[in-house]
Amino acid sequence: MSNIIVFSAPSGTGKTTIVDHLLKRFDKLEFSVSATSRAPRKSEQHGINYYFLSNDEFQSAIDKGEFIEWEEVYGGTKYGTLTSEVERITKTNKVALFDLDVQGALSLKKKFKNALLIFILPPSLDILRERLKKRLTETDDSIEQRLDKAREEIPYAPQFDYILLNDDMEEALTEVEYIIEDFLEKKLVPNTFSIV
Repeated sequence: MSNIIVFSAPSGTGKTTIVDHLLKRFDKLEFSVSATSRAPRKSEQHGINYYFLSNDEFQSAIDKGEFIEWEEVYGGTKYGTLTSEVERITKTNKVALFDLDVQGALSLKKKFKNALLIFILPPSLDILRERLKKRLTETDDSIEQRLDKAREEIPYAPQFDYILLNDDMEEALTEVEYIIEDFLEKKLVPNTFSIV
């Protein structure tokens, strides 16, 4: 599978909103559900938002080589892409749409050279902090942890094919639609552009 699209962004940047919008807008896209060792949040469902695995189950899958890529983020929590998930999407002849952390995205790019990587950039860390507070799902400590992670991730943005500034959600959605449409129609070739 070479036709894949990967989104990455600091937590709170609007990535989930953008990904959900694209899945509704383009029938050709199929969401690749990641696996995680963290517990589900209230509204999350196994097999839809994530494959929720215990630490032991996740480690067993690592040991068996069942992941295309996996990373440990946020204090020991693991996230990864199961080979079986990519195979599931391949059988549908759809384009896999990934929502991954920066290291996972770059790892996937090494395996799938024609993958389109899009990094969503927040307007500023102060605005990112406010967005995380508005979620009402994070403690002050977890917000600071996510901001620290954002500081680590943002310098990797130039390694992505496209950098999308999410200053205004409607503008970001319009812009990303054009990018995806061009990619699906093969008017856009990864590794040939980078725009802020």
